[in-house]
Amino acid sequence: MIQIPVFNEAGSQVGSEQIDEKLLGGEVNARLLKQALVQYHANQRQGDSSQLRRGEVEGSTRKLYKQKGTGRARRGPIRTPIMKGGGRAFANKPMSYRQEMPRKQRRLARNNAVLAKVQGNAVLILDTPAFDQPKTKRFATMLRKLDITKGCVLATNGVEPTLHKSGRNIPRTEIVNVADLNALSILSRPKLVFTRAAFDAFRNTVAAAK
Repeated sequence: MIQIPVFNEAGSQVGSEQIDEKLLGGEVNARLLKQALVQYHANQRQGDSSQLRRGEVEGSTRKLYKQKGTGRARRGPIRTPIMKGGGRAFANKPMSYRQEMPRKQRRLARNNAVLAKVQGNAVLILDTPAFDQPKTKRFATMLRKLDITKGCVLATNGVEPTLHKSGRNIPRTEIVNVADLNALSILSRPKLVFTRAAFDAFRNTVAAAK
Protein backbone atom coordinates (compact mmCIF):
# COMPACT_ATOMS: atom_id res chain seq x y z
CA MET A 1 0.00 0.00 0.00
CA ILE A 2 1.12 3.52 -0.73
CA GLN A 3 0.08 6.57 1.26
CA ILE A 4 -1.27 9.76 -0.28
CA PRO A 5 -1.51 12.79 2.03
CA VAL A 6 -4.77 14.66 2.56
CA PHE A 7 -4.67 18.44 3.01
CA ASN A 8 -7.28 21.00 3.90
CA GLU A 9 -7.75 24.38 2.27
CA ALA A 10 -5.37 26.01 4.74
CA GLY A 11 -2.52 23.77 3.59
CA SER A 12 -2.38 21.58 6.71
CA GLN A 13 -2.21 17.81 6.44
CA VAL A 14 -5.27 16.27 8.04
CA GLY A 15 -4.71 12.62 7.22
CA SER A 16 -3.87 10.23 4.43
CA GLU A 17 -5.45 7.72 2.09
CA GLN A 18 -4.14 4.37 0.90
CA ILE A 19 -4.14 2.73 -2.49
CA ASP A 20 -2.57 -0.53 -3.60
CA GLU A 21 0.26 0.13 -6.06
CA LYS A 22 -0.69 -3.08 -7.83
CA LEU A 23 -3.92 -1.38 -8.90
CA LEU A 24 -1.73 1.22 -10.63
CA GLY A 25 0.36 -1.36 -12.46
CA GLY A 26 2.88 -2.18 -9.73
CA GLU A 27 5.73 -0.37 -11.48
CA VAL A 28 6.10 2.45 -13.96
CA ASN A 29 6.39 1.29 -17.57
CA ALA A 30 8.23 4.15 -19.28
CA ARG A 31 7.79 2.67 -22.77
CA LEU A 32 4.02 2.45 -22.29
CA LEU A 33 3.84 6.04 -21.07
CA LYS A 34 5.82 7.24 -24.07
CA GLN A 35 3.56 5.31 -26.43
CA ALA A 36 0.50 6.89 -24.81
CA LEU A 37 1.91 10.41 -25.05
CA VAL A 38 2.87 9.94 -28.70
CA GLN A 39 -0.65 8.67 -29.43
CA TYR A 40 -2.37 11.61 -27.71
CA HIS A 41 -0.14 14.15 -29.45
CA ALA A 42 -0.57 12.49 -32.84
CA ASN A 43 -4.36 12.52 -32.46
CA GLN A 44 -4.25 16.28 -31.91
CA ARG A 45 -2.67 16.91 -35.33
CA GLN A 46 -5.01 18.35 -37.92
CA GLY A 47 -3.28 16.89 -40.95
CA ASP A 48 -4.88 19.45 -43.28
CA SER A 49 -1.76 20.43 -45.27
CA SER A 50 -2.57 20.31 -48.97
CA GLN A 51 -0.46 21.02 -52.06
CA LEU A 52 -1.22 20.77 -55.77
CA ARG A 53 0.08 17.98 -57.93
CA ARG A 54 1.05 18.70 -61.54
CA GLY A 55 -2.34 17.48 -62.74
CA GLU A 56 -4.14 19.93 -60.42
CA VAL A 57 -2.24 23.11 -61.34
CA GLU A 58 -3.99 25.44 -63.76
CA GLY A 59 -2.19 25.87 -67.06
CA SER A 60 -1.85 24.48 -70.54
CA THR A 61 -0.79 20.90 -71.16
CA ARG A 62 0.90 22.00 -74.38
CA LYS A 63 4.60 21.24 -74.72
CA LEU A 64 6.51 24.54 -74.46
CA TYR A 65 8.60 23.88 -77.55
CA LYS A 66 9.45 20.96 -79.74
CA GLN A 67 11.59 18.11 -78.50
CA LYS A 68 14.49 18.45 -80.93
CA GLY A 69 16.29 20.99 -83.04
CA THR A 70 16.33 23.93 -80.60
CA GLY A 71 19.63 23.13 -78.94
CA ARG A 72 17.98 23.40 -75.56
CA ALA A 73 17.12 20.80 -72.98
CA ARG A 74 13.92 18.84 -73.34
CA ARG A 75 10.97 20.62 -71.78
CA GLY A 76 7.48 19.44 -70.97
CA PRO A 77 4.38 21.52 -70.14
CA ILE A 78 4.46 24.52 -67.84
CA ARG A 79 2.85 22.50 -65.06
CA THR A 80 5.90 20.27 -64.64
CA PRO A 81 7.36 20.29 -61.10
CA ILE A 82 10.70 21.78 -62.26
CA MET A 83 8.96 24.96 -63.52
CA LYS A 84 8.17 27.89 -61.25
CA GLY A 85 4.48 27.70 -60.40
CA GLY A 86 4.28 24.08 -61.42
CA GLY A 87 2.84 21.26 -59.37
CA ARG A 88 4.67 19.48 -56.58
CA ALA A 89 6.28 16.16 -57.38
CA PHE A 90 5.38 14.62 -54.02
CA ALA A 91 2.53 16.85 -52.89
CA ASN A 92 1.24 16.79 -49.32
CA LYS A 93 -2.43 15.93 -49.11
CA PRO A 94 -4.85 15.97 -46.17
CA MET A 95 -4.19 12.88 -44.11
CA SER A 96 -5.02 11.44 -40.73
CA TYR A 97 -2.24 11.03 -38.19
CA ARG A 98 -4.58 9.24 -35.80
CA GLN A 99 -3.15 6.35 -33.82
CA GLU A 100 -5.15 3.71 -31.99
CA MET A 101 -4.38 2.24 -28.60
CA PRO A 102 -6.34 -0.53 -26.86
CA ARG A 103 -8.54 0.60 -23.97
CA LYS A 104 -6.70 -1.57 -21.46
CA GLN A 105 -3.38 -0.02 -22.47
CA ARG A 106 -4.80 3.50 -22.17
CA ARG A 107 -6.11 2.71 -18.68
CA LEU A 108 -2.80 1.16 -17.65
CA ALA A 109 -0.94 4.20 -18.98
CA ARG A 110 -3.22 6.48 -16.94
CA ASN A 111 -2.66 4.39 -13.81
CA ASN A 112 1.09 4.30 -14.44
CA ALA A 113 1.11 8.08 -14.76
CA VAL A 114 -0.59 8.38 -11.37
CA LEU A 115 1.91 5.91 -9.90
CA ALA A 116 4.80 7.94 -11.30
CA LYS A 117 3.40 11.07 -9.69
CA VAL A 118 2.90 9.28 -6.36
CA GLN A 119 6.49 8.03 -6.41
CA GLY A 120 7.61 11.59 -7.08
CA ASN A 121 5.60 12.94 -4.12
CA ALA A 122 3.54 15.00 -6.54
CA VAL A 123 0.05 13.75 -5.63
CA LEU A 124 -2.18 15.02 -2.86
CA ILE A 125 -5.82 14.84 -1.86
CA LEU A 126 -7.78 17.96 -1.05
CA ASP A 127 -10.60 18.00 1.44
CA THR A 128 -13.23 19.40 -0.90
CA PRO A 129 -13.63 23.09 -0.05
CA ALA A 130 -17.14 24.52 -0.09
CA PHE A 131 -17.08 27.10 -2.90
CA ASP A 132 -20.58 28.55 -2.71
CA GLN A 133 -19.67 31.01 -5.46
CA PRO A 134 -16.67 31.44 -7.78
CA LYS A 135 -13.71 33.01 -5.98
CA THR A 136 -10.48 33.09 -7.98
CA LYS A 137 -8.54 34.85 -5.24
CA ARG A 138 -9.54 32.22 -2.69
CA PHE A 139 -8.59 29.44 -5.09
CA ALA A 140 -5.18 31.01 -5.79
CA THR A 141 -4.56 31.44 -2.06
CA MET A 142 -5.42 27.78 -1.51
CA LEU A 143 -2.91 26.67 -4.15
CA ARG A 144 -0.22 28.87 -2.62
CA LYS A 145 -0.79 27.37 0.84
CA LEU A 146 -0.57 23.89 -0.71
CA ASP A 147 2.81 24.92 -2.20
CA ILE A 148 1.51 24.51 -5.74
CA THR A 149 3.25 27.30 -7.63
CA LYS A 150 4.17 25.73 -10.97
CA GLY A 151 0.82 24.34 -12.04
CA CYS A 152 -1.39 21.37 -11.33
CA VAL A 153 -4.22 19.20 -12.54
CA LEU A 154 -7.17 19.18 -10.15
CA ALA A 155 -9.43 16.15 -10.58
CA THR A 156 -13.03 16.51 -9.41
CA ASN A 157 -15.78 13.94 -9.11
CA GLY A 158 -18.02 15.06 -11.94
CA VAL A 159 -18.55 18.68 -12.90
CA GLU A 160 -18.24 21.22 -10.09
CA PRO A 161 -19.11 24.57 -11.72
CA THR A 162 -18.10 26.91 -8.89
CA LEU A 163 -14.75 25.19 -8.37
CA HIS A 164 -14.10 25.19 -12.12
CA LYS A 165 -14.95 28.88 -12.46
CA SER A 166 -12.74 29.72 -9.50
CA GLY A 167 -9.65 28.15 -11.02
CA ARG A 168 -10.09 28.40 -14.78
CA ASN A 169 -8.25 31.74 -15.07
CA ILE A 170 -5.23 30.67 -13.03
CA PRO A 171 -2.23 29.97 -15.32
CA ARG A 172 -1.02 26.36 -15.63
CA THR A 173 -4.03 25.07 -13.69
CA GLU A 174 -6.43 22.56 -15.21
CA ILE A 175 -9.62 21.32 -13.58
CA VAL A 176 -10.91 18.10 -15.07
CA ASN A 177 -13.44 15.41 -14.31
CA VAL A 178 -11.66 12.40 -12.81
CA ALA A 179 -13.33 10.22 -15.46
CA ASP A 180 -11.52 12.23 -18.16
CA LEU A 181 -8.02 11.82 -16.72
CA ASN A 182 -5.46 10.35 -19.09
CA ALA A 183 -1.70 9.95 -19.14
CA LEU A 184 -1.16 13.19 -21.06
CA SER A 185 -3.26 15.36 -18.74
CA ILE A 186 -1.60 13.87 -15.66
CA LEU A 187 1.98 14.23 -16.89
CA SER A 188 1.50 17.68 -18.42
CA ARG A 189 1.55 19.42 -15.01
CA PRO A 190 3.95 19.11 -12.04
CA LYS A 191 1.25 18.29 -9.45
CA LEU A 192 -1.82 16.06 -9.43
CA VAL A 193 -4.56 16.99 -6.96
CA PHE A 194 -7.66 14.93 -6.22
CA THR A 195 -10.66 16.08 -4.29
CA ARG A 196 -11.55 13.46 -1.72
CA ALA A 197 -14.63 12.40 -3.67
CA ALA A 198 -12.61 12.21 -6.89
CA PHE A 199 -9.95 10.03 -5.28
CA ASP A 200 -12.59 7.64 -3.94
CA ALA A 201 -14.14 7.43 -7.41
CA PHE A 202 -10.73 6.84 -9.01
CA ARG A 203 -9.78 4.15 -6.51
CA ASN A 204 -13.11 2.38 -6.99
CA THR A 205 -12.72 2.55 -10.76
CA VAL A 206 -9.25 1.00 -10.88
CA ALA A 207 -10.28 -1.64 -8.34
CA ALA A 208 -13.33 -2.61 -10.37
CA ALA A 209 -11.21 -2.95 -13.52
CA LYS A 210 -9.06 -5.67 -11.96
